[in-house]
Amino acid sequence: MQFAGAVRRLSTPHWVGFYSLVALCWSALYAMQLPADLIAAADFYGADFWQAICRVEPGLAGAPSIFLMWALMSVAMMAPTVVPTFATWHDLVQSGKAPGFALLLAGFLVVWVGFAVLATLAQIALATAGLVNPIGESTHAALNAALLAAAGLYQFSALKEACLAKCRHPLTFFMQHWQTGPWRMGLRLGAVCLGCCWALMMLAFVGGTMNLLWMGGAMGLMALEKLPSIGAVLTRPLGYGLLAASAAVVIFNLGGWI
Repeated sequence: MQFAGAVRRLSTPHWVGFYSLVALCWSALYAMQLPADLIAAADFYGADFWQAICRVEPGLAGAPSIFLMWALMSVAMMAPTVVPTFATWHDLVQSGKAPGFALLLAGFLVVWVGFAVLATLAQIALATAGLVNPIGESTHAALNAALLAAAGLYQFSALKEACLAKCRHPLTFFMQHWQTGPWRMGLRLGAVCLGCCWALMMLAFVGGTMNLLWMGGAMGLMALEKLPSIGAVLTRPLGYGLLAASAAVVIFNLGGWI
């Protein structure tokens, strides 16, 4: 009966719209992928390859395209991680009123669009400094090590733990902030989600900002982290793993730095 109820709930128009938005973002990201042969040629010939075929702005196509990519990536990756939270809201309102759902989702997405603006500025700055290539991948082992270490250390931070606690217990979250309305709750939820995931999202510069495989894997990890039973045993081991990866990058590149 619970399964049948869940299916009926997720088939309502606003849930269909939610998943259509996520699917549209993933489709757009897929369409923005560069051909594999072009990426292979760039890897072989290096930065001179890009100069030979076109004048490349930082991040391949300039700020508007970088922002579009980050905004699509933020929606595609982060919206699915809060499905249990949105489902809890739906249960609380019982009727699942579409206007309230839309305001809750809009508030959440506004925060992540703001993150996309900051990520765009970060990518342009890194590209200008020559630390990432035109398709948003780090070209320096030191940057990879620093990003991995920062994300690993953040896994043990009090802020991460506090944000995860709210994501893992959405009923408590909604009870605390119900009187503020769906729009403000959406903003709060977006801020809490950002507090959980920003450091992992910045690992896009390690995995590649247009790497769909990395996006899917990272989305899965962040979704699991927000589940009470699984997340409780995942967060710290993930932190240790990221720190170990950072140490491995340093060790394997130590000779080139000395």
